Amino acid sequence: MSRVLLIEDDDAVRRAVDLGLRRQGHDVHAVATGEEGLDRLARIRPDVVVLDLMLPGIGGLDVCRRVRDRDQVPIIIVTAKGDDVDVVVGLEAGADDYVVKPVQARVLDARIRAVLRRLDSPAPDHARPRPESHGPLTIDRAGLVVTHHGERVLLAASELRLLMTLSAAPGQVLSRQQLLEMVWEHSYHGDIRLVDACVKRLRGKLGEAGRESGCIETVRGFGYRFRS
Repeated sequence: MSRVLLIEDDDAVRRAVDLGLRRQGHDVHAVATGEEGLDRLARIRPDVVVLDLMLPGIGGLDVCRRVRDRDQVPIIIVTAKGDDVDVVVGLEAGADDYVVKPVQARVLDARIRAVLRRLDSPAPDHARPRPESHGPLTIDRAGLVVTHHGERVLLAASELRLLMTLSAAPGQVLSRQQLLEMVWEHSYHGDIRLVDACVKRLRGKLGEAGRESGCIETVRGFGYRFRS
């Protein structure tokens, strides 16, 4: 059973999602504001946060940033249909995935289980047991630890799984669609923005933002490859 922190302002939506997720076997803690959510986060230590972007007081994007500043817990944002800008901004703020209103409990349940699997098994089957070095970057697949110039890099679930997937095949180009299916377990082509936003966050954490010579290389018009 996973512990879910649901932050949703709309009473009807909150009750419906709460009930739907409980029926799927989750332990749900539902609150109506960002302030309540941040307070509850520290007390219950959820396995995943489901966060509506439209909140009174502290907005959803600010909540997402504050959660990510203090915790690497997976975050799934909830957006209104057609709010593509909010989706991209939310993903760049640190969200791992998103769902569009009206929220269907079975869809959200699938996204929750997928993001939690990234924590359980972030490395591909052929992962090597010993830490591997790629210049200043060291990846310990067994211990799920990444260091850069000797300093530990704290990565969210999707960032860790993406790095593990790319680095498992240095020099091989993986399309955005391939990465979407391997990391997020999605198949809808429109969700490739998940990949781009995660790469951007990962590059920033590895000190490669705005550089062309980092370990994650863009293959324009296709995808990405890991340069060892």
